[in-house]
Amino acid sequence: MDIGELLGKLEELVEEGLAVPFSDKVLVDREKILGIIDSIRDILPEEIKQANWIKEERNRILIEAQKESEVMIKETEEHIKSMVEESEVTRRAYMQGEEIIEGAKKNAREIRVGTKEYADNLLAGLEKQLQEYIELIEKNREEIKNLRS
Repeated sequence: MDIGELLGKLEELVEEGLAVPFSDKVLVDREKILGIIDSIRDILPEEIKQANWIKEERNRILIEAQKESEVMIKETEEHIKSMVEESEVTRRAYMQGEEIIEGAKKNAREIRVGTKEYADNLLAGLEKQLQEYIELIEKNREEIKNLRS
């Protein structure tokens, strides 16, 4: 029997007790009442132990849940931090890639300009030499004409 049932029996004994005239008092069987009280005393420590165990178990579960939530929060923060770092690395790599591409384009322009200048200088030198050869040829032809006359 549990405490609730024993308290119900006590209540029944009081309800069934003989009413004392002109008062709220009742006469009850002393032995029955004391027997129920002894039974309550016997059961009460066990139920208190159970209630304390339930309370301790609840506290243990709450503490464990708190620890797990702290671990989850820490892992989530680390994951977010990792993602931010990866994003930063990606951003930096993209920026460096852009710088490399711009540098390559600039070098290509400089090479094109340098190549054109070099080719123009070569052609100018060749033109000058050809001009000198033409002048020499014209001079030689003139000399040959003068020798015939």
